[in-house]
Amino acid sequence: MQEERRLEVLRAIVEDYVATEEPVGSRALVERHQLGVSPATVRNDMAALEDEGFITQPHTSAGRVPTDKGYRLFVDRLTTVKPMSAAERRAISTFLDGAIDLDDVVQRSVRLLAQMTRQVAVVQYPTLARSTVRHVELVALAPNRILIVLILSSGRVEQRLVELAEPLSDQDLADLRSLVNRAATGEPISTAAVALAELAATAPPERHVATASVTATLVDAMSDHRSDERVAVGGTANLAGFGEGFDASIRPMLEALEEHVVLLKLLGEASVGGTVTVRIGHEGPYQELSSTSVVATGYGPGDAALATLGVVGPTRMDYPGTMAAVRAVARYVTRILDEA
Repeated sequence: MQEERRLEVLRAIVEDYVATEEPVGSRALVERHQLGVSPATVRNDMAALEDEGFITQPHTSAGRVPTDKGYRLFVDRLTTVKPMSAAERRAISTFLDGAIDLDDVVQRSVRLLAQMTRQVAVVQYPTLARSTVRHVELVALAPNRILIVLILSSGRVEQRLVELAEPLSDQDLADLRSLVNRAATGEPISTAAVALAELAATAPPERHVATASVTATLVDAMSDHRSDERVAVGGTANLAGFGEGFDASIRPMLEALEEHVVLLKLLGEASVGGTVTVRIGHEGPYQELSSTSVVATGYGPGDAALATLGVVGPTRMDYPGTMAAVRAVARYVTRILDEA
């Protein structure tokens, strides 16, 4: 009973401090929350929480504020992530459903997350290495010129032009298209690349050169990892609203936003199964960003996440609301990619 009551007091302190940005006193807790105990009991509970390192008193005679340890306990004891309202779900769906391609999906997602959470939003582009081949299309633009279209499970589309030494008939092109798709469709990038590289050796002599040109171009497209470290960032202007006590972290945050490798490390590894991860303060990889928290999750069709999205903000954030927004946007992006 005592432990549960102290947890309720901690929850109330976290909620009030996030809402007011002011240290929370015992009198305010009693007035604003129905804790069912006397002010003296609340003071005793606050003293115990402070002794255990869950809250601290920034100034003499001031109220208490949560520590990283206190935020961690608060997050760990959340029984459920706050559900999105019907209006919020409709707004997310309407905004994201209008996307025309993968780049548009990512850019819309980062803007939406920044608006919903009033934090800095970060969305990683789907990584090529985790993708599977959805389809390969070969289109004859001229007798000696073929457009290769590689469509991946991530929604990414790669296009390459191939100039052939000799023209291909419509039937030969159809046969080559079927051959390539049998080897690659449904396979992870690494497996598909190996299978395609072996195709030229088994092709009929009259199609050997064309097959070799097409498969070499496809393997090259599959090995193009230039976008694997691309991220989109939104809500940088929200840094100005993070309030007193966060000023010292604004410069490191701005520097981090310019380094995509740093942002990817902040987001961490893409999780599987829609799990939302929260790293608070000193739990993060960078000491200079120890006054920030990161809420992130993986997204992408199937069981394995293709990439990560999330938000970065002060440790004094609305964790239930932020976690709900991150999870909801990831689910909608996953659905869009799955239907693409």
